[in-house]
Amino acid sequence: MAVLIDAIDVKRKMAFEYENVPFQCLESDISTPTARGGQTLVRLRMRNMLTRGVFDKTFKAGDKFKEPDLQTIKASYLYSDGSGSHFMDQESFETILLGEDIMENALDLMLEGIIVQIETYNGNPIELTLPMQVELTVTYAEPGVRGDTASGGVTKNAKLETGLEIKVPSFVKEGEKIKVTTETREFAGRV
Repeated sequence: MAVLIDAIDVKRKMAFEYENVPFQCLESDISTPTARGGQTLVRLRMRNMLTRGVFDKTFKAGDKFKEPDLQTIKASYLYSDGSGSHFMDQESFETILLGEDIMENALDLMLEGIIVQIETYNGNPIELTLPMQVELTVTYAEPGVRGDTASGGVTKNAKLETGLEIKVPSFVKEGEKIKVTTETREFAGRV
Protein backbone atom coordinates (compact mmCIF):
# COMPACT_ATOMS: atom_id res chain seq x y z
CA MET A 1 0.00 0.00 0.00
CA ALA A 2 1.27 3.46 -0.91
CA VAL A 3 2.33 5.78 1.88
CA LEU A 4 -0.01 8.75 2.34
CA ILE A 5 1.29 12.19 3.29
CA ASP A 6 -0.91 14.81 5.01
CA ALA A 7 -0.80 18.25 3.36
CA ILE A 8 0.29 19.81 6.66
CA ASP A 9 3.37 17.52 6.69
CA VAL A 10 4.61 18.55 3.23
CA LYS A 11 7.90 20.43 3.59
CA ARG A 12 10.29 22.23 1.21
CA LYS A 13 12.00 19.95 -1.39
CA MET A 14 9.62 17.09 -0.55
CA ALA A 15 8.06 15.12 -3.41
CA PHE A 16 4.39 14.13 -3.46
CA GLU A 17 1.83 12.95 -5.99
CA TYR A 18 -1.23 15.10 -6.74
CA GLU A 19 -3.76 14.08 -9.40
CA ASN A 20 -1.40 11.26 -10.52
CA VAL A 21 1.46 13.68 -11.24
CA PRO A 22 4.67 14.04 -9.19
CA PHE A 23 5.25 17.46 -7.64
CA GLN A 24 8.05 18.95 -5.58
CA CYS A 25 7.28 21.45 -2.82
CA LEU A 26 9.17 24.73 -3.23
CA GLU A 27 7.50 26.54 -0.31
CA SER A 28 4.99 25.64 2.35
CA ASP A 29 2.89 28.11 4.34
CA ILE A 30 0.44 27.04 7.04
CA SER A 31 -2.35 29.42 8.04
CA THR A 32 -4.24 28.64 11.21
CA PRO A 33 -7.66 30.29 11.55
CA THR A 34 -8.43 32.52 14.51
CA ALA A 35 -12.13 31.73 14.60
CA ARG A 36 -13.45 28.55 16.16
CA GLY A 37 -14.37 25.90 13.66
CA GLY A 38 -12.12 27.38 10.97
CA GLN A 39 -9.94 24.98 9.03
CA THR A 40 -6.15 25.04 8.97
CA LEU A 41 -5.02 25.65 5.39
CA VAL A 42 -1.72 24.82 3.75
CA ARG A 43 -0.54 26.91 0.80
CA LEU A 44 2.02 25.08 -1.31
CA ARG A 45 4.21 26.56 -4.02
CA MET A 46 4.81 23.44 -6.07
CA ARG A 47 6.64 22.43 -9.24
CA ASN A 48 5.28 19.83 -11.61
CA MET A 49 8.21 17.43 -12.03
CA LEU A 50 7.07 16.44 -15.53
CA THR A 51 6.32 19.84 -17.12
CA ARG A 52 8.48 22.03 -14.81
CA GLY A 53 5.47 24.36 -14.30
CA VAL A 54 5.35 26.18 -10.96
CA PHE A 55 2.15 27.30 -9.26
CA ASP A 56 0.50 27.90 -5.88
CA LYS A 57 -2.35 25.78 -4.55
CA THR A 58 -4.11 25.78 -1.19
CA PHE A 59 -5.11 22.53 0.53
CA LYS A 60 -6.88 21.61 3.76
CA ALA A 61 -4.45 20.39 6.44
CA GLY A 62 -5.93 16.86 6.32
CA ASP A 63 -5.77 16.44 2.52
CA LYS A 64 -3.67 13.40 1.67
CA PHE A 65 -1.13 12.81 -1.07
CA LYS A 66 0.48 9.61 -2.27
CA GLU A 67 4.22 9.24 -2.21
CA PRO A 68 5.35 9.25 -5.88
CA ASP A 69 7.17 6.26 -7.39
CA LEU A 70 10.48 8.11 -7.69
CA GLN A 71 13.85 6.44 -7.98
CA THR A 72 17.25 8.07 -7.92
CA ILE A 73 19.91 6.63 -10.22
CA LYS A 74 23.60 7.50 -10.00
CA ALA A 75 24.92 7.91 -13.52
CA SER A 76 28.06 9.17 -15.25
CA TYR A 77 27.93 11.57 -18.18
CA LEU A 78 29.20 10.04 -21.43
CA TYR A 79 28.52 12.47 -24.31
CA SER A 80 25.89 14.54 -26.09
CA ASP A 81 24.79 14.36 -29.71
CA GLY A 82 21.78 15.25 -31.85
CA SER A 83 19.56 12.74 -30.07
CA GLY A 84 20.32 14.07 -26.55
CA SER A 85 22.74 13.51 -23.67
CA HIS A 86 23.91 9.99 -22.87
CA PHE A 87 24.59 8.73 -19.33
CA MET A 88 25.63 5.35 -17.93
CA ASP A 89 23.79 3.93 -14.91
CA GLN A 90 26.49 3.17 -12.31
CA GLU A 91 24.74 -0.02 -11.13
CA SER A 92 23.19 -1.65 -14.19
CA PHE A 93 25.63 -0.11 -16.74
CA GLU A 94 22.68 0.65 -19.04
CA THR A 95 22.71 3.82 -21.13
CA ILE A 96 20.16 6.50 -20.23
CA LEU A 97 19.23 9.16 -22.79
CA LEU A 98 18.07 12.57 -21.56
CA GLY A 99 16.49 15.14 -23.84
CA GLU A 100 17.02 18.89 -23.88
CA ASP A 101 13.87 19.43 -21.78
CA ILE A 102 15.50 17.66 -18.82
CA MET A 103 19.07 18.86 -19.46
CA GLU A 104 18.19 22.56 -19.79
CA ASN A 105 21.56 24.33 -19.41
CA ALA A 106 23.34 21.67 -17.30
CA LEU A 107 25.89 20.95 -20.06
CA ASP A 108 27.61 24.25 -19.15
CA LEU A 109 28.73 22.55 -15.93
CA MET A 110 29.42 19.00 -17.10
CA LEU A 111 32.52 17.18 -18.27
CA GLU A 112 32.74 13.57 -19.42
CA GLY A 113 32.69 11.21 -16.44
CA ILE A 114 30.93 13.53 -13.96
CA ILE A 115 28.61 11.61 -11.62
CA VAL A 116 25.06 13.00 -11.48
CA GLN A 117 21.74 11.85 -10.08
CA ILE A 118 18.85 11.13 -12.41
CA GLU A 119 15.36 11.05 -10.91
CA THR A 120 12.94 8.64 -12.56
CA TYR A 121 9.15 8.49 -12.22
CA ASN A 122 7.56 5.13 -13.09
CA GLY A 123 10.86 4.20 -14.75
CA ASN A 124 11.09 7.29 -16.98
CA PRO A 125 13.79 9.95 -16.39
CA ILE A 126 12.27 13.29 -15.33
CA GLU A 127 15.04 15.26 -13.59
CA LEU A 128 18.80 15.69 -13.47
CA THR A 129 20.62 16.76 -10.29
CA LEU A 130 24.21 17.96 -10.50
CA PRO A 131 26.67 17.75 -7.59
CA MET A 132 26.81 20.85 -5.33
CA GLN A 133 30.10 21.94 -6.93
CA VAL A 134 32.05 21.01 -10.05
CA GLU A 135 35.73 21.50 -10.88
CA LEU A 136 36.45 23.19 -14.20
CA THR A 137 39.57 24.62 -15.83
CA VAL A 138 39.77 28.31 -16.75
CA THR A 139 40.52 28.55 -20.49
CA TYR A 140 40.48 32.35 -20.66
CA ALA A 141 40.68 35.01 -17.96
CA GLU A 142 40.76 38.74 -18.47
CA PRO A 143 44.03 40.23 -17.30
CA GLY A 144 43.81 41.56 -13.74
CA VAL A 145 44.28 45.28 -13.23
CA ARG A 146 47.32 45.98 -11.07
CA GLY A 147 46.48 47.49 -7.70
CA ASP A 148 42.86 46.28 -7.77
CA THR A 149 43.36 43.77 -4.95
CA ALA A 150 42.98 46.31 -2.14
CA SER A 151 39.18 46.33 -2.29
CA GLY A 152 39.03 42.51 -2.08
CA GLY A 153 35.78 42.18 -4.03
CA VAL A 154 37.21 42.83 -7.50
CA THR A 155 36.13 40.33 -10.12
CA LYS A 156 36.84 39.73 -13.78
CA ASN A 157 35.30 37.60 -16.51
CA ALA A 158 36.58 34.10 -17.14
CA LYS A 159 35.66 31.41 -19.65
CA LEU A 160 35.69 27.78 -18.52
CA GLU A 161 36.45 24.62 -20.50
CA THR A 162 32.72 23.93 -21.02
CA GLY A 163 32.17 27.37 -22.54
CA LEU A 164 30.49 28.80 -19.44
CA GLU A 165 31.46 32.39 -18.62
CA ILE A 166 31.47 33.48 -14.96
CA LYS A 167 32.91 36.19 -12.74
CA VAL A 168 36.03 35.18 -10.80
CA PRO A 169 38.28 37.02 -8.33
CA SER A 170 41.11 38.99 -9.93
CA PHE A 171 43.79 36.51 -8.72
CA VAL A 172 42.44 33.61 -10.86
CA LYS A 173 44.66 32.87 -13.87
CA GLU A 174 44.22 31.03 -17.15
CA GLY A 175 44.84 27.28 -16.82
CA GLU A 176 43.80 27.09 -13.15
CA LYS A 177 41.20 24.62 -11.92
CA ILE A 178 38.39 26.25 -9.95
CA LYS A 179 35.24 25.10 -8.14
CA VAL A 180 31.89 26.38 -9.38
CA THR A 181 28.67 26.14 -7.36
CA THR A 182 26.15 24.47 -9.67
CA GLU A 183 23.03 26.09 -8.23
CA THR A 184 24.25 29.71 -8.54
CA ARG A 185 26.93 29.23 -11.22
CA GLU A 186 29.37 31.26 -9.16
CA PHE A 187 33.05 30.90 -8.27
CA ALA A 188 33.43 28.81 -5.09
CA GLY A 189 37.21 28.58 -4.76
CA ARG A 190 40.41 27.17 -6.19
CA VAL A 191 41.04 23.45 -6.37
